[in-house]
Amino acid sequence: MNWQANIHKLPALLQGRLKNDLARFQEALEQKNLDTVFKAKTLKTLCLVWGASEFVATNCIRWPSLLLDLQGSGNLFRAYEPNHYVKSLAQQLTNISTETELMVVLRRFRQREMVRIVWRDLAGWASLDEVFRELSQLAEACLNSALACLHYWQSQALGTPYGSISGKPQSMVVLGMGKLGARELNLSSDIDLIFAYPESGETRGAQRTLNNEEYFIRLARRLIRVLDERTEEGFVFRVDMRLRPDGDSGPLVASFNAMENYYQNQGRDWERYAMIKARVVAGDCQAGTRLMAMLRPFSYRRYLDFGAIESLRSMKAMIAQELRRQGIKANIKLGPGGIREVEFIGQSFQLIRGGRESALQERGILRVLTLLAERDHLPYYAKEELCAAYVFLRRVEHRLQAYRDEQTHDLPTSTEGRVRLAFAMGYRDWEAFASALEEHRRRVQEHFEQLFAAPHMDITDQMAQEKRLAEVWLGGELREASLAVLSAAGYRAPEEAVQTLMYLRQSYTVRALSAQARIRLDRLMPLLLGAVGRTEYPEQCLQRVIILLETVAQRTAYLALLAEYPMALSQLVKLCAASPLIARQLTRYPLLLDELLDPRSLYQVLGYDSLAEDLKWSLESIPGDDLEQQMELLRHFCQRQTLRVAAADVTGVLPLMKVGDHLTYLAEVILKKALELSWRHLVHRHGRLQSSTGEQPEESGFAVIGYGKLGGYELGYGSDLDLVFLHNAKPGDPPSEGKKPLDPVVFYSRLGQRLIHILQTSTPSGKLYEVDTRLRPSGVSGLLVSGLDAYRGYQCMQAWTWEHQALVRARFVAGDARLGAAFTAMRQEILGRQRDPIKLRDEVRHMRAKMRNQLDRSQGGWFDLKQGRGGIADIEFIVQYGVLAWAHAHPQLLEYPDNIRILEGFAQAGLLASEESQLLADAYRAYRAAANRLNLQTHEARVEEGQFRQERIAVQQLWSALLEDESAK
Repeated sequence: MNWQANIHKLPALLQGRLKNDLARFQEALEQKNLDTVFKAKTLKTLCLVWGASEFVATNCIRWPSLLLDLQGSGNLFRAYEPNHYVKSLAQQLTNISTETELMVVLRRFRQREMVRIVWRDLAGWASLDEVFRELSQLAEACLNSALACLHYWQSQALGTPYGSISGKPQSMVVLGMGKLGARELNLSSDIDLIFAYPESGETRGAQRTLNNEEYFIRLARRLIRVLDERTEEGFVFRVDMRLRPDGDSGPLVASFNAMENYYQNQGRDWERYAMIKARVVAGDCQAGTRLMAMLRPFSYRRYLDFGAIESLRSMKAMIAQELRRQGIKANIKLGPGGIREVEFIGQSFQLIRGGRESALQERGILRVLTLLAERDHLPYYAKEELCAAYVFLRRVEHRLQAYRDEQTHDLPTSTEGRVRLAFAMGYRDWEAFASALEEHRRRVQEHFEQLFAAPHMDITDQMAQEKRLAEVWLGGELREASLAVLSAAGYRAPEEAVQTLMYLRQSYTVRALSAQARIRLDRLMPLLLGAVGRTEYPEQCLQRVIILLETVAQRTAYLALLAEYPMALSQLVKLCAASPLIARQLTRYPLLLDELLDPRSLYQVLGYDSLAEDLKWSLESIPGDDLEQQMELLRHFCQRQTLRVAAADVTGVLPLMKVGDHLTYLAEVILKKALELSWRHLVHRHGRLQSSTGEQPEESGFAVIGYGKLGGYELGYGSDLDLVFLHNAKPGDPPSEGKKPLDPVVFYSRLGQRLIHILQTSTPSGKLYEVDTRLRPSGVSGLLVSGLDAYRGYQCMQAWTWEHQALVRARFVAGDARLGAAFTAMRQEILGRQRDPIKLRDEVRHMRAKMRNQLDRSQGGWFDLKQGRGGIADIEFIVQYGVLAWAHAHPQLLEYPDNIRILEGFAQAGLLASEESQLLADAYRAYRAAANRLNLQTHEARVEEGQFRQERIAVQQLWSALLEDESAK
């Protein structure tokens, strides 16, 4: 064979050893009298692979038929299907009967497949993902095959273990941790394992009885020996059991109950980190699934756990300290900017958010980073840089380990080693490779430091003011000195601030804090005091923030969030200073603190389509039959989006008219989703209505009509939803198709009740909306859900004028679009009827006077923005009167249900002068803007009597002209 053709492609420093290896290989082939015909692909890559891997060269020389078999079978040139290793190994283990035979087969199998994997990797035929996948599948196949053989042999000799509770045979469960659990095994990785068994009991079927623990400990020891022990054939996989409960001092195998008890009561932070990767890799997979469900709450908290960052930082510091102690500077796994830092970044987000966002409960780091970018937890550019660095570093790791099948992560120091690594990575020399490596590590370290570097909160490292503020909080300053420090920090009434701090410091909540929580609070307070001092009214803001801190202090994760993220603290102070309503909302629902992390998203208010998509995406992580969790998520979603609107509102990012629009969009999106959940519930219990045309609420024959502020796109913070429910069932329609059929009218009534239940029921996260259905026909004495024909008949024959006024601001908002269209046509028909103008004016005036007498709170020098003379209600009544009086001749007035666009319609139709229409619209906006600001400050919608004087006079003049002048038409 002519090997020389490709040798010159190697660096000169590597050519000598390669020539020697090729000569030895030629000699081995001749001694075995083997065919020396090699395929072109083999010859083309042989020098490259052997130059980079002494392991491959040595094994090919030792067993010259190995390479011929790999190329002859075609295995060298293709990726394996998922179950290839299992099938292939099963054939080779068919006739074995002893552990010695098992060990030989496994070791030879492993050597052959490792040569193949390394060859494909170095030749560039396999992606990194393929290498990860096949190495992990190889380990799992060896584990499962060995465990199955050993369990069978041991049960024949010692009996079969049975559970004392279930009475069923027991099998061992093997959890793969670390790289194996994540399906990211490297070329020379240990396999980190944890052994467990379902329940206590004892063996049956043998003369001597063993308890299950003793049985499985023996089985585990045999399994470790079969895999780990070095023989003349080598080893299969090095087994590391140190991640089990209590590490080396703990039992080798534990029952499920013992596992659960350990992690609930003794589990440490680093074990939470490790358990993220845990996966059932061998043994009883069905039982393993139960075990993983038991252990999942240990890793994934139901709340946002920002304390995880502190724990991970401590772990990383310990590793760095150990590396410094050992003098290791060039470790690509544990060193600065190494593999572990990439993993820490991804897994920190998983620990913090994985309990709330189940999609993040992934094991593979590249997938985790991608999900984080998709969910805006990580900038896209950061994800790209981290993924690229991770792939590069793992390829370096594989080339270091491929050389001699050694578990190493240290960059070579010898000239030959550096030349070999640079060559294997595809670089012309060490300098070029080292430059690329350093760039990747620099980027990883930058991202890591941004996330994990301890913020500048250490009191000894702070500016003089922050040091003094810390002393004020800790009570170390004399009262006069504390007052001076707070005054210098911006407090106008420092005595009041001192009292507030004393109250918090002496409160039961603070006194009951754990040592760790108190440390976090002490680190937080100087920064908090400094930030609050820079607000316009510091004492007021401090009171609001302290109330919040009292509420969340027992959940130390929230203290960690504010201490770890200065931006979150800054936004909290800013919003609490701007609005007690926002402060109260954050206090009631601390989960919203998560929203403070990223100002870009906090002040980014979503449109209708984005809201619908976001809600749909969020609900996908919850099982379809878990209504309780769905209701909780709907509330979290509503609170989160409302906070965004309020934050954008108080900071001037969002104009007033857009506030109403966005709050209305939010309510509509939630209404539609709540109706969908209600519909599914009814259909699941009672079957689909035969009169409906499809499986979705949009085809259900049921419609939700929004009245009032919802109908007019004017929802405010905390507004009720005025709703009317309609259906299209006809007498004689058949009942639903399920096992518990319902008459259509009863079905629709229960659908309305279920919808109200989802919207209005108080859960741990509060209510979605208060629902008011009194505008339905006959009010509270009428049916909850009306047939369309009955509704039309009521509106035509029985409805009062005020009910037609309400119909002006009514529109279809959710449900069956065809029924919605029928309602819209009916609304236009009723509102478009010609009315007696004198009677209409009298009835509108009478209703307005009655409402004012009951509701107007204009007194003592204050003007009620809504009910006072010339206020919001007067403008609304003018609009309603105009529609009822003029729509018969101007049907375009019926196109929109909101006041501003109807007023514009009056001007366009010549019914009001443009100046009059504009005056009413401007006054309406000004009143609503003032009411909205007062609402955010949790004040009544009243202003000093002198405010808006010109607007009030103008509105009253128009009211008189339209509704009190008998000549008005």
